[in-house]
Amino acid sequence: MKETKTAFIAIVGCPNVGKSSLLNVMLGQKVAIVSDKPQTTRTKIMGVLTRDETQLVFTDTPGYHRPRTKLGEKMIKAVGDSLSGVDVCLFVVEPTGELRPAELELIEKFKKEKMPVILAINKIDTLRYKSELMSRILEMTQYYEYEAVVPVSAVKNDGVPALMDELEKLAFPSPHFFPDDTLTDQPERVLAGEIIREKMLRLLDKEIPHGVAVSIEKMRERDDSDILDVEAIIYCERDSHKGIIIGKKGAMLKKISTYARADMEKSFDCHINLQCWVKVKEGWRNREGLIHNFGLD
Repeated sequence: MKETKTAFIAIVGCPNVGKSSLLNVMLGQKVAIVSDKPQTTRTKIMGVLTRDETQLVFTDTPGYHRPRTKLGEKMIKAVGDSLSGVDVCLFVVEPTGELRPAELELIEKFKKEKMPVILAINKIDTLRYKSELMSRILEMTQYYEYEAVVPVSAVKNDGVPALMDELEKLAFPSPHFFPDDTLTDQPERVLAGEIIREKMLRLLDKEIPHGVAVSIEKMRERDDSDILDVEAIIYCERDSHKGIIIGKKGAMLKKISTYARADMEKSFDCHINLQCWVKVKEGWRNREGLIHNFGLD
């Protein structure tokens, strides 16, 4: 019998560098929501990939940023917690632009923890010239000695197999911690809520989605059919936001629900009857009790 191996991997980086997209591509299935807006991921999301004898346990973390609300503070704490107790960090950066202060802070954390780090330079499909990539590699390797530097495009699935090979090299001899068919630790209720939030991130104005939370009030399969009834409440911070989310004659809420239902049916492999309502909870992002009730701590 071959020896089994395991690696616990924290995926870290600034907001909107493509951490969740990369996790979904590596797992071959969607477990984390994605959008082009920063700070899409609010909590730690675990994904598990078992290939032959090797099990890789990923933690996708919120984008590392300077918090402005209590929710933001909890998001940053989630990143710090993820760095302790993992075997390796997967540090995701973009291929161009100045390094952000938060990225330099993360590198300092790597040094302090003496952490094995693989650098993934994502979004290489956006580069016009290869010389830009070489400049980024030279710049990044001045700050830290990485176990490997792998250019990737999560969107094009380019370079991802090479990245997986490098991650597998860092796995330790160990029994597998999860059944080999495990994909994520996210309960179906959480996945359903996140799918609804993803559609709002994609369809609404920039500021509004960051002030929303989704609570799944009911999730029950009908006895006589393969229909799953899902009832959700979307909480927002202002009456004006409520009107925008609902839209003229309910058009926007219907659009959000339609897109979310289609995605849920793919994820849960059954027919979905989705009902959504919108309620106002002013300033919930700075209220500890509400943050806890929404499962964001």
